[in-house]
Parts: sequence; C-alpha cells; structure tokens
Amino acid sequence: MKEEGYSVIGKPVPRVEGIEKITGEAVYTTDIVLSGMLYAKILRSPYPHARIISIDTGKAERIKGVRAVITGRDIPDVRYALAMSMVPESADRYFLARDKVRFVGDEIAAVAAISEDIAEEALKHIHVEYEPLPAVFNIEEAIKADAPLIHDNFPGNLHTSILMDFGDVEKGFRESDYIREDRFVTHLVQHCFLEPHNSVANFDSSGRVTLWTSTQSPFLVKRLLSFVLKMPEGNIRVIKPHVGGGFGGKAGLYPLDLHCALLSKKTGKPVRICYTREEEFSASCRRHPMEIVIKIGVKNDGTIVARKANILLDGGAYNTHGPVVTFLAALWLSHVYRQPNIRFESQRFYTNKAPCTAMRGYTSPQSYLASEIQMDMVAEELGMDPIELRMKNGLKTGDTTVNGFYISSGGLQECLQKVEEKTEWKKKYKKLPHLKGIGMSSTGLFSGNQLPLLGPQTASSTIFIKANPDGTAVIISGVSDIGQGSDTVLCQIAAEELGLRVEDIRITSVDTDHSPPDLITVSARCTFQAGNAVKRAAIELKQKLFKVVAEKLEANIEDLEARDRRIYVKGSPEKGVSFTEAVSLCQLAHKGISIMGEGVWNPDPKQQAELNMVTGYGSFSPAYTFGAVVAEVEVDKDTGRVKVTNLCHSHDCGRVINLLGVEGQLEGACQMGLGYALFENIVVEGGKTLNPDFLDYKFPTAVDIPEMLGIFVESNDPGGHMEPKRGQKGLWDRLVRPY
Repeated sequence: MKEEGYSVIGKPVPRVEGIEKITGEAVYTTDIVLSGMLYAKILRSPYPHARIISIDTGKAERIKGVRAVITGRDIPDVRYALAMSMVPESADRYFLARDKVRFVGDEIAAVAAISEDIAEEALKHIHVEYEPLPAVFNIEEAIKADAPLIHDNFPGNLHTSILMDFGDVEKGFRESDYIREDRFVTHLVQHCFLEPHNSVANFDSSGRVTLWTSTQSPFLVKRLLSFVLKMPEGNIRVIKPHVGGGFGGKAGLYPLDLHCALLSKKTGKPVRICYTREEEFSASCRRHPMEIVIKIGVKNDGTIVARKANILLDGGAYNTHGPVVTFLAALWLSHVYRQPNIRFESQRFYTNKAPCTAMRGYTSPQSYLASEIQMDMVAEELGMDPIELRMKNGLKTGDTTVNGFYISSGGLQECLQKVEEKTEWKKKYKKLPHLKGIGMSSTGLFSGNQLPLLGPQTASSTIFIKANPDGTAVIISGVSDIGQGSDTVLCQIAAEELGLRVEDIRITSVDTDHSPPDLITVSARCTFQAGNAVKRAAIELKQKLFKVVAEKLEANIEDLEARDRRIYVKGSPEKGVSFTEAVSLCQLAHKGISIMGEGVWNPDPKQQAELNMVTGYGSFSPAYTFGAVVAEVEVDKDTGRVKVTNLCHSHDCGRVINLLGVEGQLEGACQMGLGYALFENIVVEGGKTLNPDFLDYKFPTAVDIPEMLGIFVESNDPGGHMEPKRGQKGLWDRLVRPY
C-alpha cells in the first residue's frame, strides 16, 4: 500500500461502532420495544400455484389476544416491485395475495396479537379455499407453449428481455481462428445474513407512520411506501437501526414492512414482524439461478475478436429487481476484457418458486463463472498460459469498451502479475502432483451505478458536517452501513480533511426525517460516491474555518493547513490555533450560527457517456475496478471432496481508505465465493424448500477457510476521494473455482 503522508487514510482503523456491537449496546430493529406493541405473523400459501376462492378469518379474529387480521381485500389495489422506480411496468406484486398465490410461502394474511404465540395460533384458524393450478419450477417448463401463465400479462412467462449488440459479431466469428461455444448452469443460494428481515411500524394519531426496519435503502423504502399506501412522503418516516447484514437481500421494500404499517394503522398500536430462519429460506428472496450459453472467437495469438451469449435467469414468482439484474447479467460480460464485437441477450422468466433478487455481486458471480471458465478452455486449446491470455486481453487505463465503458483507471495487469508472483504460478501450473491443482480467475466490478433510483431531482449522495464548539464534528449522513464499514470510512475521510482524529468524528444513524437522502447501499458505491460527498462537505467547512483563522493570523488562506487538531501556517505549526478555537472564532464571526459544510456527489456527464438502459451503451459506473484470484486445491480420492488449501487474491481498489476494513471485506467475499462454489445449495422439490435451516443448508465455517493472502493494487482514479474506487469493499463475490 502506498503512503502519501496521510494521518488517517490507509490506516487499520477499527470500526467506529465496534464497541457498541461487541458489548451488546448496538440497537437493531429487533431491540425496538414500544409501549403497547403487538406482534404479527404471516399466513403463507402451501401451494406453488393456486387460485384463492375464499378466505374466512372469523375464527382467528375471535381468539383472545388477537387485535387485527388483514388479507388481500384490506389492502390498496396497488402492485409494486423493488425496481419500479426505474421500470414502473415491472410492478407485479400485491403485498398480500388478492387473486392467486404464485409460490409456496406467498403471503395470504397477517395477524397482529399481543404475543407471537397467539398470532401463530390464530394463523391455524384462518380458512382458505384454494383451486390448485398447474405450476412450473424451472425455465425449461416455463417456456413451453402450453405452460401455465404465472402472471396473465406476461406471455410466455417472460418478464424482461435485454439485448446488447455492438460491432459485428458474425463478421468477428468469420475472422476468428478458433471458435468455441459452452453452456454453464448455476444453482440457487440464499443470502444467509445473521439478522433476518424484521420491521416495527407505528401509526400515530396524526396519521404519520414511523417504520424501523432492517434495510439497505431507507429512502427507497420511504418512496415505495408512499406509492403503495397512497400516503404523502412527508407522512412517512423510516429509521434504519444497526443492520446485521444485507448482501442485496434487503435492498428495497419488502412485504413485512407493509404488513406492519397496515396492521398498525388498523389497530392504532405499534406492530412488529420478525421472519424466522425458515421463512428466510422458504419465502424470502434468493440469488438467481442462471443458464448461460456463451460463444467466443479468438485469433491464434489469443486476441478476442467476438463474443456472444444467451443468458436465461430463473426469477421466481415476482419481479423484485428483475429488470436491473437482467440488464447486469449481460453487462458484466462486457467488462474486464477488450472485445470489439459483442452480442449478449439476457432474459428473465417467472417460475413458481420464491422470488430471486439482488445478491452480493448482482449476477456477476454467475456471468463471470461462464466467462472465466471459457477463458481457461480457450487457453488450454491454444496452448497458452491462462494468465498470459488474460494479460493480453485485459482492459487498461484509458480504454473504452465497445459499449461505452470508459476505464479511467485500471489495475488488472498488475493484479495478474501480483498473484502470478506470489503463488509461484509458473512453477505450479500443470506441474502439481495427482489430485492437487492450481487455477485462477480474473474479475471486475463497478464503483456504484449512475441510475436515478430516487428520481432525477435527488443527488446520488448528500452529506452535511457540523463542527462542534468542543473541537469535534458530526457527519449527518443518509448512507446505510449494513456491516460493510462505510461509517468508519466516512469518518476517516472527514478526519483527514479536517485535521482531526477518527475519535473526534461522530456519524448519525439514518433517519429519513433528519438525514439527507442517499440512493442505496448496493453496488460498492458508498466509498466512492458518499466518500466524495464527505470530502466536499469537509472542504467547505474547512474553508469557513480557514477564512477566520487567516484573518486572526494575518495569513493567506491558501497558506493554511489543518492537521493534528490544529489549523496553522504550512511549515510553521506553532503559528496557528486549535481546531476548537477555530470553531469558536468562526461562530463568533457568524453571530453564533452553527458551522456546517455541505457536500454533494453526482456523476459527471462530461466524463462518462450517459447510460442507455435499452441498448446498454454508456457508462454504468463512475469508476471500474478489477481483480485476480489464484486457488490451490486438493481432492480426496475416496470421497471426492474438494478442499481449497491456499487462496491468493489481488484487488484493484483505488486508494485503500481503511486497511483493516479492506482485509475483512476481501476475506469475507472469498468465503462467500467458496460457499457458493463448494457448499451451498437450496433444494426445492415441487416448489417446496427442503432444507430451510442452517442444519441442512451447508456453508463454510472457520475450519473450511484456507490460508489467504490479500494484495492491494492502488490504481488511483481521478474521480475519487484520495482516489478510492472500492477501497472498503470486497473481492466482488466471485465464484472461486476449484481445479
């Protein structure tokens, strides 16, 4: 890691909320207890596809302790979807089924009672008459001509179709010396965050609702609540306490948020819902299973000439983030390598299973699995080293892809060189003993997206910083830290700019009544986008302080610097004032007004081509990041079990902001990749999940994790704060492939 004279940036700083968490003081949504609070449970469908003939809630309502029961007839006639802010026509779901159910676990009714046990008992007394309908459980069944329609307005069960066509693919194949086509299939897995979905809602006497929820996107939740409940946004307040993991599975409005709100409105009491682990596995969202047929044409020297792919996504029963994940499944294939001719078609289909949504990497693990294994097959056939093939075709700083990605900084070649050196690749590749092997993979991701999720009138990220008279500062932020460490990173950036220590900076929790809006915590955007906003807010605040200090010291503003809790003349630390005194001077000069700085970050249209969501041309992200992994494995000849013994990963993350945080994110991402490749699999039969708990759903534990070596490549991006691209995030959740 490069040292640039920073006092805080690049250091291994512990989490600012770490003490709260390890002492049990941190408040999560499940810790919220309000006076008179009721507890709700959800009645779910036992059928994968059925028409609802009637629902009788009379017996349940008469049970002592039950305060309210709601069904589809009690809710507004409004469909919604997590992606509807960008694609309104994608709305396909009522938060309680009205006409029919579409998967085992679909929500039919919700009961609020004075205890969870009473609410659970009441569910047994709700009588539902169903007319079972034919169901489809995979894409092959869903696309048959006589397949039942899961949604009547989506013929062929096709939800979304995307085509990215650039260059002349067929001409490219004609000019290629070697062509191959391969098919890859991925399976179903779950997010497995420690904290399940849970919410508490409270309608007050004025008609305002406050929602505490475990979410990655409080401002998007507020917007969608307003739409579904037909309420002004000003009457909705969303508070995000600490969150025990999200990984994409909490990025939006979920049915339980609406159930709590409506039950609270009906009873006049606060209402809580907390999913069980079985509900998370059976009725919550998952990662998309995908089928990818990919064709590549190369020259004899390995130069990629053309690439074509047909991608099919099994989306389950509802849309969720459907249009976005379908788009991204194709978009990932245009990243990492120079490919002058591409044609990628991506289609998402409905099936009668629990919905699929965003999950760490947003379909990149599936797409890169196909791309990277095929690259190895090409290398094998051409007699090339897999690293040499990737070095030859990898994107570099200054490149623009055929679909308009401008690579303002790129460290792929250096990442490949680093893992090659550290693992002694040339000594081991194809030279290890029987049942041992070594393999590698390249990858890449984005530093956030440029989509106007909250509408074009809302900035991507807005931050306020207030200086306190005691020499501390408060960051007022709408950024959702869901465990990835963004709060710590933002405090480090503010501390560096203001010349303070991290312990001098406090950051507020997200409350949509008091926090400036921030888009959403997904796609590795927080460090780059919110980090830039923090930097700008700190600079504005610092300039206000510099102005009054310059007058006191009879110095020029440009000659001042802030460091070590002081503001002083550069080169003369003794000629200055403390940060505390500077704040007091500034407040006196402004007649007691609090001293604040505001920072806003938006994509710069002059630097990147605007993204066309129909064609796929333009820049999806303000910055692009790269990486490489080498894995050493061994196979047990008796059981066939694959064990990863060593893992070396090199990550182009721009400027490393928090060394400790980056190391943790990298290792956590590799662990998830290992789980996806070797351990995890949701088993579904007839639409029913057969392993809905951690007893039967296997994932790697500490004893399964190999020795890891992480290497950071700092290809500084001109658009970032101290140039981070992904300096606080992991290695993008790739599949770590055993060889």
